[in-house]
Parts: sequence; structure tokens; C-alpha cells
Amino acid sequence: MGLNSLAGLGMRSTSDQVSIDAITLFVALLCACIVIGHLLEEYRWMNESITALVIGLCTGIVLLLTTGGKISLILLFNEELFFIYLLPPIIFNAGFQVKKKQFFRNFMTIILFGAIGTLISFGIISLGAIQLFKKLDIGFLEIGDYLAIGAIFSATDSVCTLQVLNQDETPLLYSLVFGEGVVNDATSVVLFNAIQRVDLSHITSGIAFQFVGNFLSLFFASTLLGVFIGLLSAYIMKKLYFGRHSTDREVALMIVMAYLSYIMAELFYLSGILTVFFCGIVMSHYTWHNVTESSRVTTKHTFATLSFVSEIFIFLYVGIDALDIEKWRVVSNSPGTSIGVSSILLGLVLVGRAAFVFPLSFLSNLTKKSESDKIGFKQQITIWWAGLMRGAVSVALAYNQFTMSGHTQLRGNAIMITSTITIVLFSTLVFGLMTKPLISFLLPPPKYFSSMMSSEPSSPKSFSMPLLANGQDPDIEGDSHNTPPPTNLRMLWTTPTHTVHHYWRKFDNAYMRPVFGGRGFVPYVATSLTERNAPQLQ
Repeated sequence: MGLNSLAGLGMRSTSDQVSIDAITLFVALLCACIVIGHLLEEYRWMNESITALVIGLCTGIVLLLTTGGKISLILLFNEELFFIYLLPPIIFNAGFQVKKKQFFRNFMTIILFGAIGTLISFGIISLGAIQLFKKLDIGFLEIGDYLAIGAIFSATDSVCTLQVLNQDETPLLYSLVFGEGVVNDATSVVLFNAIQRVDLSHITSGIAFQFVGNFLSLFFASTLLGVFIGLLSAYIMKKLYFGRHSTDREVALMIVMAYLSYIMAELFYLSGILTVFFCGIVMSHYTWHNVTESSRVTTKHTFATLSFVSEIFIFLYVGIDALDIEKWRVVSNSPGTSIGVSSILLGLVLVGRAAFVFPLSFLSNLTKKSESDKIGFKQQITIWWAGLMRGAVSVALAYNQFTMSGHTQLRGNAIMITSTITIVLFSTLVFGLMTKPLISFLLPPPKYFSSMMSSEPSSPKSFSMPLLANGQDPDIEGDSHNTPPPTNLRMLWTTPTHTVHHYWRKFDNAYMRPVFGGRGFVPYVATSLTERNAPQLQ
């Protein structure tokens, strides 16, 4: 009776009040990140991600100073919150807004960098950590921990580079940096999950084959699940056409089914990142065209907004959690060891990145006949630089491997967590702030392009927006490259790309679109005066 009376009077327990205070402060900080990011947008080197990270760090410092070093967190970092709620909107929007023709035109090169390159980087970082960590007293780490370290630090974050590059000026570079970033995140998480599935306590000759089998099965099963959910949503929208009664249901179903793809992947222990990314591509190709015009505008901006807010939330979250006093207290007795581990890992990241970007760029260029399709040396340096930064995926995987519910008292685990945080902060802030001057030096924009851009208003961009179709179907873009027929070795690579696309278009028009709808689908014609006038009233 007493508790009910207190609740009825609006009184809360102490723990509830603390939670509300923390959430209120966090939401206020989110607002500050958006406002300050907007004010700094014209400089372009200080994007919302860096702004959120800096504000998070400052907030943590203020909390430490005001509480005498006892409290440094507003909310405890939880990798489940990150993977289940924050990451899906970002990855889905990347697939939903991507210019598909530009993405698949460079698909083989993107796969080279994003999948094969990530495996090379994973191998170098893992082997380097095994050899170099023996010289440091960091506590006991198993072989699974070293492999996990390789997967953790293979996950890149190309936010800052994408903020500086301009897709109209360098479409090839944009396509490669963006595409590699998405495939890299998916590959790193698939690698991490494959490591968890393999029993490394008794290493045998069959372990390698089991690991490769797990990796490939996760990769392809996740992709197929995303395609299936995307096609299912398109079929439902085409057959039922909710828009004739309620556009709200259309929008709601698209959002729910997009999230369903990610949750189903997690349910079946697959890669949610790959699933939701390809679900986004399929839904943009079919489902989006099966809804009303108002629902198209609404869903496009809804997915972009959710992605934008989630991205800021993550970097603010990481910035505040970086000053968690509990983890730093465990390693406070051996700061030299922690610095040594961070330096080794950062060096391995630099070497691992260079070990595949330049050789794979050379191989890719062998298959290209047109100079405009080749990756120049300065572009290769930009691609290498774009992958040096580490972000929230690395932090979340590190917490998953080396903490229990966000806490750890083991010295070795604490060193790995603090080293991960150090590398994320250093790479994002230092490398991120150096990105604009470096790209301006390597790839100076033409004078006519600079003057044209300066006369147009700029708009904020999320890292998942570099290949936006601006509301148009990217498949109808014209091909700006008039390349002669390839010969010899180039036919093995270049010719199948155009041939496959040509036959895919024929197959899509003949079999897929009649079933699943898509561009040009008009399922319902308004007959009443109100319905005919509805578009003009919006």
C-alpha cells in the first residue's frame, strides 16, 4: 500500500532517480553533439563522430573531478546494447541508401579489400601479437584470445575519411572506401564468431579447415538470410499494398522487417551485419518501390535519421566509457606495459593495413584497362589511411572477449580493454583530424569544382551516406566509362562483371520484378477524388 501510494504521488526510489538523471544527462549530451556538429560542419574535419567522442571524454573528466575519482560513467558499456540496438540501423541504412550500380561495378575490388584484405590483416595482427606479447608481462592469454585480438583490430572505421571525400569528384574512391568499410565490419564480426565456435583447446590439423568452413558458412548463410527477408518484405508489400488504407502500416512493416532480419541472424548464430546489409540492398531495390510516394520519403529519412542518431550515440558512449576508472585502476601499477601493448597493436594495424592495400590494388589494376578504373598511388594511400582508424565495433568485440557484463578484474583482460580504448581514441582523434589536410594534399579538388561547391549549401552526412541515390533508383544511372573490349587476363575479371550485370537485368525484369515488384511497379490507382488529390495536399 505504501509503495503504491508513493508511486501514485510520483515519488521514485533512489536507483530509479539515478537512472533517470543519467539518461537525461546523456540525451542532453546527444543534443549538444548534434548542435555543435552542425556548427562545425563547414570545417568538415571536425565531424559529429569526433565531436561526440570529445564531448564524451570531457564529460568523463568532469565526472571524475566532481566525484573525487569515484564515478566516471553515466551508463555502463554493454556490447549487447551496441550489437542489438545501435549497430543494426547504421548497417541497414548503409545497404538501403547505397548506389547499387556503383557498388556492384566495383564489387570484386571491394570484396578483395573488405574480405581478403581483412583476412590478411587478421593473420598479421594475430601472429604479431603472439610473437611480440611474449616479451611483455601482460598475464595469461590463450590462443583464442590472440585470434580474437586479430579480429578485433581488423575492424576499421572510415567515418572521418568519408566525411572529407566528395563522391562527385572521386566516385571510384568513395565506392571503394565505403564498400570496404561495410564488408570489413561484417568480415571481422564473422571471423570473431567463427573463432568462438572452434574448440582451440586441442589444436589439430583439422582445426584450420573447421575454421574456414565456419567462416564461409556464416558468410553465405547470413547473406542468403538477408536476401530472403528482403524479398519476403517486397512480396508482402506488393500483394497486400497497405498504402491503399494506411501509409503508417507500410512504414511500420518496413522498419520491423528490416530489424527482423538482424534479429533472425542473431537467433540462428549468423552475422547480423551481413544479413541486415543485404536486406537493405534488396529492400531498396524491390520493397521501397512497392509503397506509396509518401512512404518512400518517410522511410528514406527515417532510416537515415536512425542511423545518424545511433552513430552519435555510439561515439558519445565510447568517449564516456573510455575513462572507466575500474579498468584503469587494474593496470595502474604497470603503465609501461599498457603503453607497450598499445604501441605494438598500433604498429601491427599500420603494417597489416599496408600488407594488403598496395598488393591487392596492384592486382586489381592488372584487370582494368581504362585508366579511370585503376586505383592510383595517391588513392591507394587514401584507402590505406581510411582503414587505420578503429571505432565502436572494435570496442564492442573487445568487451565481448575480455569482460564479463562490462567488468573485469583480470590484469591481462584489463590491459587489452584499456589498449583497445587507447587505440580507438588515438586513431579517431589524431588520424581523424589529420585526414582532411592529408587528402587535400594528395587529392586537391579542381578549382572549378571548389568554386561550384562553395556556392552550394552543405548538409551533414553520416558515414553511411556516401553512395546515396538521392531518391532515385541507382540502377538506371548511365555508364560514364566507354571502355573497349577487354582481352587476355582482363577478360577473366572485367568481362564477367558487365556480362553478369547484363544477364541479371534481363533475369530481374523477366522473373523477379513480376513477382516482387520494384521500379515501375504501380499496384493501385486512386479512383476517388480525395485519393487523387492526396499527393497535392502533402
